[in-house]
Amino acid sequence: MKKLIVLTGPTAVGKTDLSISLAKKMNGEIISADSIQVYRGFDIGSAKITKEEMQGVPHHLIDCYDPSFPFDVTVFKNEAKSLVDEITSRGHMPIIAGGTGFYIQALLYDVDFSDEESDSNDREYRRELEEYLEKTGDIEKLYDELKLVDPASAEIIHKNNHRKVIRALEYYHIHGKPISEHNAAERQKKSVYDSRYFVLSMNRDRLYSRINKRVDIMKEAGLVDEVRGLMEAGCTLEMNSMQAIGYKEIYAALRDNTSLDDAFEQIKLNTRHFAKRQMTWFRREKDVIWLDKDVFSEDYNLEPVETDENILEYIIKHSF
Repeated sequence: MKKLIVLTGPTAVGKTDLSISLAKKMNGEIISADSIQVYRGFDIGSAKITKEEMQGVPHHLIDCYDPSFPFDVTVFKNEAKSLVDEITSRGHMPIIAGGTGFYIQALLYDVDFSDEESDSNDREYRRELEEYLEKTGDIEKLYDELKLVDPASAEIIHKNNHRKVIRALEYYHIHGKPISEHNAAERQKKSVYDSRYFVLSMNRDRLYSRINKRVDIMKEAGLVDEVRGLMEAGCTLEMNSMQAIGYKEIYAALRDNTSLDDAFEQIKLNTRHFAKRQMTWFRREKDVIWLDKDVFSEDYNLEPVETDENILEYIIKHSF
């Protein structure tokens, strides 16, 4: 079994800096598990790492696709599998770094998505839902339906993520069972890799403060101009890329000529909610090693840690 390390956690917890240090210590290469940094031109709102910040560490699945490309979990899994093979063949350590838990799960357990494929008749149901939403804007009705047929999915899918809400309803329509059941069954598989799965966490108030500060930095760095440029280049809210938090709120404000200050406050709120859903996801995963950035769990019988150096030492000690 090929070896790999996963370093993940909620947004703004500090994955990027730690992943760089880890890669330098372990002769590693980083595979980004981020659904937005993969797109070219989505830099400020995704907090994309710069060439300088990479410090010479090879990074993969960053700046790979134009915004119109429908990058999804299936594409990620296939590309990441190939990258793990390539990195391993060079004698380097693959390090999966990013906060998209579904992507990580798909890679580790080689999740089979063939059961989710639909024929042309099934896709017609999806089109019906999309047309209904476009005409009425009534996502509440669709989300209420999802809560009835698949409450587990409704708990982790935000109602404003129209694509995922519709996909979950479509799956139930096709198979007569919730997609959450399918995902749960896939989670019971054993990992196809010899992996170490580390999840960073910290006090919620501290994390939320970091999120708010990050959004303020994005504002000062020119997120509005970045989104305006994407709009001028032909990007629309129908694209997967433009559904990202930070982009969809500013897009809507520019389109509707509404308050940008309100849009940034909405970004903060949506990002905090997203971080909460990320933590819910990671708590359901198995074989996870939790790394509290404030204080390690008492289960580890360790003294409180205050720096990434202590956490880095722990990761290395409990890896390979």
